[in-house]
Amino acid sequence: MNTTSADLLEQIGKAEEAFTVRRVFGEPFEKDGVIVIPAARVQGAVGGGGGEAPGGEGGTGTGFAMNTKPFGVFVLKDGEITWRPAVDANRMILGGQLIVIVALLTVRAIVKARVARELLRSRAKAA
Repeated sequence: MNTTSADLLEQIGKAEEAFTVRRVFGEPFEKDGVIVIPAARVQGAVGGGGGEAPGGEGGTGTGFAMNTKPFGVFVLKDGEITWRPAVDANRMILGGQLIVIVALLTVRAIVKARVARELLRSRAKAA
């Protein structure tokens, strides 16, 4: 393994260290005898590569991406642990909008089918 490959592996190792349990669970805090432990959903990817050009020039590169979202909190009160999920209002609004759009398109298709059927019946009676 040459030094560029070792450097590449070292960089990937540093990026992987970012994906620790500390990213998932926040620091617990206490207020009025209640302990709260925040939790998050963490997603990420690490990658890297290297190569040599035909002229003998070589290089390596690394990259990583991380995405975190609040997931909820664990609440410890009077010796009991409960889970309180985080509510994503934007996702709820988007879901509601999609349901309304599908409902409107369905009603439109039903109305169009009924109108077409009535038109055919009235033409059949007229003939």
